[in-house]
Amino acid sequence: MKTSMPNTAMIMAAGKGTRMMPLTADRPKPLVKVAGVHLIDHVLDHLRVAGVGKIVVNVHYRAEQMEDHLKHSAADFDVTISNEREVLLDTGGGLVAAKPLIGADPFFAINADNYWTNGAENALHQMADAWDGSKMDVLMLLVPLERANNSQGQGDFHCDSDSRITRRLEGATAPFVWTGIQIIAKDLIVSPPEDVFSTNIFWNRAIANGRCYGIMHDGDWFDVGYPEAIGATESKLIEMGVLQANA
Repeated sequence: MKTSMPNTAMIMAAGKGTRMMPLTADRPKPLVKVAGVHLIDHVLDHLRVAGVGKIVVNVHYRAEQMEDHLKHSAADFDVTISNEREVLLDTGGGLVAAKPLIGADPFFAINADNYWTNGAENALHQMADAWDGSKMDVLMLLVPLERANNSQGQGDFHCDSDSRITRRLEGATAPFVWTGIQIIAKDLIVSPPEDVFSTNIFWNRAIANGRCYGIMHDGDWFDVGYPEAIGATESKLIEMGVLQANA
């Protein structure tokens, strides 16, 4: 069953940004800038263009800074804060805590440490068009490993002819990298194993049931989760003509 555009996105913004040190010594990772734009504002720009009007943002590290920033940068959104000040819940626990605050089903879940440009189509529109709740619990936006700019890994997933996802085998490589952008059905976010855990638990369930799918991103994507990646990303954007050299 096809769905209309999800009207809500959860932005994962609670992490301590350890990989991004020392840039995160005095700010949360989503407030680090790439190409002159805060990472979380880059995500918000994509959501605006796609027509997503509601966001749920989880906060933990330097939470007040994030909340203050959203008051002006996301003033045109319906914003709800999922408060993880006392305990950082990891990605899976964060989804469980935020679930009651998320009105849409399904909804977007987006990490703030990635940077992407649209290709021939808007990536979020593509995902919404491809979503089929009768067979999917998760739909990930994937990019081929050779086009995963700044990626330090060996790929994450394989994808069959029906677009179902399986994991990379230990010690091997896989052809596709997850971009940090997904659509999730709320029915998947049940029976948490503990308070603090990774979204991998939910993905594993969906994969085991044949309900985890991928869609290929035809634009550019950059891992900007560590300091050296910022300059590399900006250089590539200048080369592509997306960014001016003096920006």
